[in-house]
Amino acid sequence: MADPSSYRPAPGEIPDSPGVYRFRDEHRRVIYVGKAKSLRQRLANYFQDVAGLHPRTATMVTTAASVEWTVVATEVEALQLEYSWIKEYDPRFNVKYRDDKSYPSLAVTMNEQYPRVQVMRGPKRKGVRYFGPYAHAWAIRETVDLMLRVFPVRTCSAGVFKRSAQIGRPCLLGYIGKCSAPCVGRVSPEEHRELAEEFCDFMAGRTGAYLSRLEKEMHAAAEEMEYERAARLRDDIGALRRAMEKNAVVLADATDADLIAVAEDELEAAVQIFHVRGGRVRGQRGWVTDKVEAVDTAGLVEHAIQQLYGEESGESVPKEVLVPALPEDPAAVAQWLGEHRGSQVSLRIPQRGDKKDLMETVRRNAQQALALHKTKRASDLTTRSRALEEIAEALGLDSAPLRIECFDVSHLQGQDVVASMVVFEDGLPRKGEYRRFQVKGRVGDTQVWHGEGQDDVRSMHEVVSRRFRRYLQEKMKTGEWTAEEAEDGDEPLPADDGRPRRFAYPPQLVVVDGGQPQVAAAQRALAELGVDDVAVCGLAKRLEEVWLPGEDDPVVLPRTSEGLYLLQRVRDEAHRFAIQYQRSKRGKRLKSGPLDAVPGLGETRKQALVRHFGSVKRLRQATIDQICEVPGIGRKTAETVAAALAQAAPAGPAVNTATGEIIEDETPAPAGTSTDLRGTEQ
Repeated sequence: MADPSSYRPAPGEIPDSPGVYRFRDEHRRVIYVGKAKSLRQRLANYFQDVAGLHPRTATMVTTAASVEWTVVATEVEALQLEYSWIKEYDPRFNVKYRDDKSYPSLAVTMNEQYPRVQVMRGPKRKGVRYFGPYAHAWAIRETVDLMLRVFPVRTCSAGVFKRSAQIGRPCLLGYIGKCSAPCVGRVSPEEHRELAEEFCDFMAGRTGAYLSRLEKEMHAAAEEMEYERAARLRDDIGALRRAMEKNAVVLADATDADLIAVAEDELEAAVQIFHVRGGRVRGQRGWVTDKVEAVDTAGLVEHAIQQLYGEESGESVPKEVLVPALPEDPAAVAQWLGEHRGSQVSLRIPQRGDKKDLMETVRRNAQQALALHKTKRASDLTTRSRALEEIAEALGLDSAPLRIECFDVSHLQGQDVVASMVVFEDGLPRKGEYRRFQVKGRVGDTQVWHGEGQDDVRSMHEVVSRRFRRYLQEKMKTGEWTAEEAEDGDEPLPADDGRPRRFAYPPQLVVVDGGQPQVAAAQRALAELGVDDVAVCGLAKRLEEVWLPGEDDPVVLPRTSEGLYLLQRVRDEAHRFAIQYQRSKRGKRLKSGPLDAVPGLGETRKQALVRHFGSVKRLRQATIDQICEVPGIGRKTAETVAAALAQAAPAGPAVNTATGEIIEDETPAPAGTSTDLRGTEQ
């Protein structure tokens, strides 16, 4: 591992001008390529204290053994040179999008004497018109099959075309009218090329004029009593309309645009692109990449633009490119796109209207693609086994942790503090074993801390203590929980038989959501209970570092590590489960907040009152007799509820003792007080 100071350029040696730089390792292999408006300022960022760098950047600069640069005249030239070098050297520390050659396009070979319509993959060739790409080849074939009725262009291979010309007999498509059979001379090369150009015009979105012309020809044929020709034209129009319906109009102004959206987490990112031509979605593509370098959404967008348009020209680059975040230098990127297109290209973030709505659709597709990628990755048995082995090796465990439990604490500004415990066995979630905790600041019968100063560390200590105290109790006895035990606030999910499950099985590994303090709290809780056969680690969100008890430095797993991916997935699931529970608790509290002050009114009857009247506001307006109609509410309780609501009302309403009605006062709330519809001060 090299020291970056050993190859740091001398002061003043790096020019203060635009350029592209390359980091090389000890074997002279290029490991990273980057560009900058100012080479001096950008490279200075790499040669600061390694401890202050992002972990991925730190790994890169310690792997490198030298750095070199090339000065260019403009930032646009730097963008082009960076793309060329990334394609040439394939640096290991640059973001590399997976090869998108599997996405097929509809191609028309206008560079041949008899243009051919076909499905084509791979790099684009000069003289060929492309439409798409499409998500599936069968989608292209369905569209082509509908359009060949109107535009009978050649679709056969060179071998079939040559064979038909030799025997003087067309193929099946020529006999059924879906090919004009230029192989046997039914049409001239000029007539066939005109058909191919009309096909391309229609696919490019210029549909209105052509359909209008066909409709006029149909009406004219009907007036001349050429009913068979009119019927054929009618069927042609229907076929073209069905082909158009496959690509619904999404932008009413016939816009040509590409929409790029990104979904990402700490390790991976999914990119989705919708190609809109003539206001219709003509194609879709996407890929997933590992986030090798320290890159944000804007950087991912810039890399995606380079991937999409680096070798494109002409109509392949649209008038508008809509993105979720602008690159670092949007003007230079827009100019670079304009040079590829041959005219100005608008690069912007949609702010309102149909384009913003469509961008949201693209973003959802990206999120689904990332989720599907993670699901496929997690479902592979070999991958899961390797992940568990990597975790055991990194944490120094004797064997792979077949049962992993992860804890996370969630609260909103110190209120409704809850925690979650999720369980993964053999790398897969066991949702029936999940647990939820209400954090109350005590362990067993001992009060350890109070509401003021609540924090995640003490909450983590309490939750881990409660979980393993229950485990030790279950080891010594059998049977279900007692009422006293349930009052601790542990809320298990019901088992299949309707009874709560028990904390009977210990994990081999406890994972906590957090860094060194949370890990120390969990380890202290286990030590206090005498549990010494369970390993503990923490996963910090910001840098995805793995912390071990008593260690001053974290364990940094490689970005490609399946073990890190599994730990991240376990942590994210615990976070999701905790957030879900915390929100439900907060929702219940806000929904029945004023009723919390009613003495002797339990949670069940509070919920019954709110459910019966729909809201606390309507309950406040009800008479005592109406409140008594709620099952389980007697007259004395109804009077107590009415009096408590009257006292809690922000404007000071009174109760009519004769009728039992709550009188709403029109006195305004005190200045500086915010009151919601339920009458509770915020």
